[in-house]
Amino acid sequence: QVQLVESGGGLVQAGGSLRLSCAASGFTFSSYRMGWFRQAPGKEREFVATISSSGGNTYYADSMKGRFTISRDNAKNTMYLQMNSLKPEDSATYYCAATNYALIYTDPSRFSSWGQGTQVTVSS
Repeated sequence: QVQLVESGGGLVQAGGSLRLSCAASGFTFSSYRMGWFRQAPGKEREFVATISSSGGNTYYADSMKGRFTISRDNAKNTMYLQMNSLKPEDSATYYCAATNYALIYTDPSRFSSWGQGTQVTVSS
């Protein structure tokens, strides 16, 4: 079955960096668009970034542009999120997700498979 497992979260000071990974199995990873979302306590799940199946096309939420970089390695069935210049407001649980839609969607409902999440905490 489809499995997405995030890792790489943790506690970091403001201005620091983290690299999240999402290991995929149980489906043809290279055929799926992937995305990162995040959810802070008491808030709705928020779109972070998405990457096309080949990795050639990426799209970011405005607040992440220039700070976050999404990438993937289809040979390793793994997606990444490099997060730089982290801010306390970036603190959240980060989720990776897969969709068989080729078009760019920021709506979580368009993504059919989800990981369990990894916690990111940015201290001020």
